[in-house]
Amino acid sequence: MSNTAKRIIVGIIMALVAVAAGVGEYCGFNAVRYLGIFVVAMMIVEMIICLARTPRDVLKKNWPTFGAFLLMLVIMLGAVNHVGTRPWIMLLLLLTICAADIGAWFFGKLIGGDKMWEHISPAKTWSGQIAGILCGTFASVMYGLLGTDMFMPQLMWIGISVSLLSQYGDLTASWIKRKMGLKDFGRILPGHGGMLDRFDGWIYVLPLIWLVML
Repeated sequence: MSNTAKRIIVGIIMALVAVAAGVGEYCGFNAVRYLGIFVVAMMIVEMIICLARTPRDVLKKNWPTFGAFLLMLVIMLGAVNHVGTRPWIMLLLLLTICAADIGAWFFGKLIGGDKMWEHISPAKTWSGQIAGILCGTFASVMYGLLGTDMFMPQLMWIGISVSLLSQYGDLTASWIKRKMGLKDFGRILPGHGGMLDRFDGWIYVLPLIWLVML
């Protein structure tokens, strides 16, 4: 089975899990919150395992960077525990980040052009970033239109901010991987890598939304 096929199958499974969490919320169970906590906890475990396997000389040289990244993940755990109590916000973030991720990948491949930071993530282009922001913003605005039948300007700014931050979360994770000498943080999600590889777009988004909510 090709890597693309694995990516699609795992993507469908993750989408079904998200739908199941939505059904759980409808039935009165805090499924979104608990699912979010589980995902972030797995990201932390994954990072700790990667640190344990990293050569000592690399750890000694980069420990402030690795420590700050691990701290960000711990902050994420607190953030998802709080933001997860608002399922409609989590759904908005999910749709925006997914749209930005898919848009950046698709249009980055289609248009090509100059690389953003080739030494960090060779596949990312400026055209992909711009397209990702546009796609994420569109998804955010449509979320409001479909839910309330009215245009909410604030969702446009939320879409832009979340789309941009999610891409820089991705770049940060890629930078950490390069310092560790890794291609993927894990193999738990075939075609996607590990939990950190798949959900790195939430690294800055969740703490920021938590701060805004507070």
